[in-house]
Amino acid sequence: MKRSLELERIYPHPRALVWSALSDPELLATWLMPNDFVAEIGHEFTFRTDPAPGFDGIVHCKVVDMDPERLMRWSWRGGSIDTTVTFRLEDAILYSRPATRLVLEHTGFDGLPAVLTSFILGAGWAAMLRKKIPLVLERMARGETLGPTHAPKANWRASWWWLAKLFSPILRRNAK
Repeated sequence: MKRSLELERIYPHPRALVWSALSDPELLATWLMPNDFVAEIGHEFTFRTDPAPGFDGIVHCKVVDMDPERLMRWSWRGGSIDTTVTFRLEDAILYSRPATRLVLEHTGFDGLPAVLTSFILGAGWAAMLRKKIPLVLERMARGETLGPTHAPKANWRASWWWLAKLFSPILRRNAK
């Protein structure tokens, strides 16, 4: 059993601004998680969040590919998954104005535990692309200084925790 995620959003902002939201560690912390990210191929880094059943709250990553303002790819390991996340930026038009299309692919969910985890991550990625990144981009476009303490409220974490608790008996049973 295998599954991949692909999500797409168009933002009414220049590619350079969207790239900054994806590649600056402080900005990443505002919409994703606290991290020690550096935008260099080969850099190993971690994201940290609240632990959940079957997950210690640490995602181990490595930058495996990068073409500034076009593409960034990370390995993504945590809990029961060993996957890849790719961000692609493309030119777009929104309401007759230049914009940026962000395509997020999260691939490599192989086996029942990983596929179940993909549903949790898919919901999280969708919320971030739909709500959190636009808030960060709007504040950046206004020239506001952002950092981890300015993160939009993350009430979706409670949903993740309950979903993980629901799936944890299945994940443990299939991990053996």
